[in-house]
Amino acid sequence: MAKCNNYVEIEKNLDGKGLRIGIAMSRFNIDVCEGLLSACTCALQKHGVADGDITLATVPGALEIPLVLQKMAASGKFDALIALGAVIRGETYHFELVANESGSAITRVTLDSRIPIANAILTTEDDEQALVRMSEKGTDAALVAIEMANLLKCL
Repeated sequence: MAKCNNYVEIEKNLDGKGLRIGIAMSRFNIDVCEGLLSACTCALQKHGVADGDITLATVPGALEIPLVLQKMAASGKFDALIALGAVIRGETYHFELVANESGSAITRVTLDSRIPIANAILTTEDDEQALVRMSEKGTDAALVAIEMANLLKCL
């Protein structure tokens, strides 16, 4: 069997030293969003991102997050961005609208700006699910932002 190891592999890099991270956070479902933020900023700091290199902008709800991310991306001040929010199912179609439109818009901002955005807008059936997931999702968002910022610097 022939060996096919003649490729370059870029290793995962979770060193956040020197990275500038922008966070756009919804104030709707604030308890969940603050839980996401706490986990996210703790993970950023644990991986070397300095407090002074983290910028937080809050917005009324999840639908306002993409516009703020777009403005942050265009500023040239950030290596990666993070979206934090919670869309919790209610009794109307509004849940689907907000979840789908915010997710689609964040993806569009990512591709248009070429700035990595970790999307940590929870979409859950109820408050309990959101509270259970907020810590893990906030941490994951920080790690994704750091890893992707470092990866794009290598490419």
